[in-house]
Amino acid sequence: MAVYSMTGYAALTGAVEAESGTAAAAALRVEVRAVNGRFLDLTLRLPDELRAAEPALRESVSARVRRGKLEVRVSFDATDGTAVRVPSAAELQRLATAQEQVRAWLPQATPLSVAEVLQWAQRGASLPPNTADALLALVRRALDELQAARAREGERLALMLHDRVHRLRTLAAQAEPLVPQAVAQQRERYLQRLHEALADARVDAATMQERALAEAAAYALRIDVAEELTRLRSHLDEIERLLHQGGEVGKRLDFLIQELHREANTLGSKAANLELTRLSVDMKVLIEQMREQVQNLE
Repeated sequence: MAVYSMTGYAALTGAVEAESGTAAAAALRVEVRAVNGRFLDLTLRLPDELRAAEPALRESVSARVRRGKLEVRVSFDATDGTAVRVPSAAELQRLATAQEQVRAWLPQATPLSVAEVLQWAQRGASLPPNTADALLALVRRALDELQAARAREGERLALMLHDRVHRLRTLAAQAEPLVPQAVAQQRERYLQRLHEALADARVDAATMQERALAEAAAYALRIDVAEELTRLRSHLDEIERLLHQGGEVGKRLDFLIQELHREANTLGSKAANLELTRLSVDMKVLIEQMREQVQNLE
């Protein structure tokens, strides 16, 4: 199953045929824009003539999309099939009366142009009975294109995440041998201080050596990051499993990224040398890059 991005765009135009099937009674256009969001946030922008189709449109979209902020914009151009609709004398009279009333209050208002009058007449034309069905079919096709675009973007994001997972594994492998080295170096420092103390003062050698070794053991436990590295690898395994599984994995991946960040922070706080600190910083940079991209996954 594919991994879907929450970002995408699709636009389609379709014709609503008149009942005779010989002429186009209306030209419909559907635009769907999608960006990332925690939940499904759907906005429908419909002409008043098509407002009755809103419940069916919402049901159709919510059945296909689970997360993201979506805007579906619908427009149409109604015609009589062969020529521009000319308003009747009664319609023109009502329009002229309305214009006079407006200009009585707003004398600086611009008079209506012929094009505006004809456009108003077109909007007043009645739509054929099958317009709602044609609109739903067009929206479904637009959602197909949107999902295809989201799948392509999701594939790109998944490749990026796989790359970051591989690089994090490499950094973890580099960090693992640094801890025993740091422990050995610190043990040598304790023993050196022991010899210096024995040379400068009359102290029981066995007691001093026992204390030095105890401090070295406590230091080794304090800087041990084996558990952090094990958990980090486990989180990386789960991320790769979810990416291969596909589907709605965005929320679970977001949680795993938070866990990765926690392990990298702990690794940095236990850093016993500059090299381990550098590796921790490099890990956090990669994890932050992953977090930014996971926010876009459904």
